[in-house]
Amino acid sequence: MLSKEEKALLLALARRSLTHHFEGKKFKPEPPSREMYPHLWEKRGIFVTLFKKGTLRGCVGNINPEDFLFEEVCEVVLDSAFRDPRFPSLKKEELTEIEIEISVLSPFRKGTLEEVLVGRDGVYIKKGFHRGLLLPQVATEHSWDRETFLAHACLKAGLPKDCYLDPEVEIYLFSAEVFRESEKDLQNL
Repeated sequence: MLSKEEKALLLALARRSLTHHFEGKKFKPEPPSREMYPHLWEKRGIFVTLFKKGTLRGCVGNINPEDFLFEEVCEVVLDSAFRDPRFPSLKKEELTEIEIEISVLSPFRKGTLEEVLVGRDGVYIKKGFHRGLLLPQVATEHSWDRETFLAHACLKAGLPKDCYLDPEVEIYLFSAEVFRESEKDLQNL
């Protein structure tokens, strides 16, 4: 589990990365203390979700990071802002309206559809070259049951919505520590 301070630092690093981008600078974070921030030195999957006035504005992640969390968050936030194909690139004037949410993923474990617990588990569906991932909070936000959640993961993978019933489909489960900027943080920008 990340500490309160580690979460706050990841959010601050993500925000600084966006700010620097709009100033035309590349942001390279200073390595934090390993003693005070030990989990930020881990290489874990991470997603950054951007919201504008409560509405999704971008969400991209990396499940195979090569960098430590404190470095990876700075890249993934830019991917969310500028490389999510569902949305136009973020504009500078939107920056003060953007709320950042970070999901730090646990390691994946192979699972079965019966094991999926809505609200606890994220799912990663894999068949051949097809891949689809949904974070744990997605099912809760949409009030989906297990089958609906799995169906949407299949569709995201570009497969039929009932692909999770196919014995050749691999299902991986994971959890996520999810945290976001508070309203107070945004007022201080």
